[in-house]
Amino acid sequence: MDTVSSLIYILFFLSTALLSYHYLLKKPLARRQPRLRLPPGSMGWPFIGETLQLYSQDPNVFFSQKQKRYGNVFKTHILGCPCVMLASPEASRFVLVTHAHLFKPTYPKSKEIMIGPSALFFHEGEYHTRLRKIVQSSLSLEALRKLVPDIETIANSCLKSWANNGLVLNTFREMKKFSFEVGILAIFGHLDSKFKNALKENYSIVDSGYNSFPTNLPGTAYHKALKARKRLGELIREIIRERREKKLLDKDLLGHLLNFRDERGQTLSEDEIADNIIGVLFAAQDTTASALTWILKYLHDDQKLLEAVKAEQKAIQASNDGGKQPLTWSQTRNMPLTYKVILESLRMASIISFTFREAVVDVEYDGFLIPKGWKVMPLFRNIHHNPEYFVEPKNFDPSRFEVAPKPNTFLPFGSGAHACPGNELAKLEMLIVIHHLVTKYRWEVVGSKGQVEYSPFPVPQGGLPAKFHEGTASSQ
Repeated sequence: MDTVSSLIYILFFLSTALLSYHYLLKKPLARRQPRLRLPPGSMGWPFIGETLQLYSQDPNVFFSQKQKRYGNVFKTHILGCPCVMLASPEASRFVLVTHAHLFKPTYPKSKEIMIGPSALFFHEGEYHTRLRKIVQSSLSLEALRKLVPDIETIANSCLKSWANNGLVLNTFREMKKFSFEVGILAIFGHLDSKFKNALKENYSIVDSGYNSFPTNLPGTAYHKALKARKRLGELIREIIRERREKKLLDKDLLGHLLNFRDERGQTLSEDEIADNIIGVLFAAQDTTASALTWILKYLHDDQKLLEAVKAEQKAIQASNDGGKQPLTWSQTRNMPLTYKVILESLRMASIISFTFREAVVDVEYDGFLIPKGWKVMPLFRNIHHNPEYFVEPKNFDPSRFEVAPKPNTFLPFGSGAHACPGNELAKLEMLIVIHHLVTKYRWEVVGSKGQVEYSPFPVPQGGLPAKFHEGTASSQ
């Protein structure tokens, strides 16, 4: 999201929050919890809070400075909402696991409309539990084992096209195309090209408008995205009808959603299925693509580490008749150094820097009051970059994962009932791409100065511009 769009969206968000601001901040807290006090911190200016401070600098600097000044529990007011920030493993576990019933997931209404109100991550309770089990069963380890050959085919096709392109590519954008293809595979299996192309075209429009200013005026990115979202729903319903007519019993995500029956024999509606499919596509694409982009940057910046990863993967390639045989599931489970590189990349980049929850009642934590209706944000990045849990946290050091992190200190996929159900698929994608990248190709980063941009997930500036070449002779 560019700067202008970001500011417009922020102002819109702020304008819609004025009434809640007055209600939440002016309501006498003493009558509700006379013995408790709000956490320390600053609420900033009336109405706008500290939103401008947040967006005028690296958000991570904003949060770390607050933590340094106020401690692991502090308050602020951003994006039109009074918030309590939590920067300790214990606090994250309190909100996301042990007392999760006191907090509900919360998203801007515009996001909910765009993805679909029935998507599982907008819900809690029985509906959420039921849908989460369906998604998890479609992405079980046994299901992923069967996807290895197809993911490998997609990875090889993408890498070859990048190398043959000969141009400087936006690595993040290319990784999004790869992760989208894998998402389509996991959801629909081998989908007819006419459907795949139509889904790709309309999803791209939705993706472009998702973080734009939410106005329904004709010609705006958001309006175009809403129209494309409607077409996506129609396409999914058409795919559903075709599968039912052919009586296909595929065991992909769509198959699991179609075959679901609750204890009363009720099935999911087509709208519920469409919302959840689009939700999974959103969840699967940007985060995986961002992580892969960071992995390429970290390996590029550490030639010694790159050579060690290359040696590990070359040994696997040699055991597969010089790469003539496909990767096996067991081989993807036996890449120890590469796996630690992935974990350290997830820690360093902290793609999901925090998550939003909302207190459904007044909550006491660590002697402080979290008022009903306030947003609550466990700060994963602050935990990942705390030297108390990770020595010299600014250094990229995969060897730190030779010992398991302390409980609740490593949360790249969240925690609790709303943790990412597709985390094993994401890691499998990364392992397969890295294997083929370092054994068959080389890449050079072009003009990167180390800055970070947010879209909204953190990625290297410019999406890590790079050129890819066939052959593994070092040119970096």
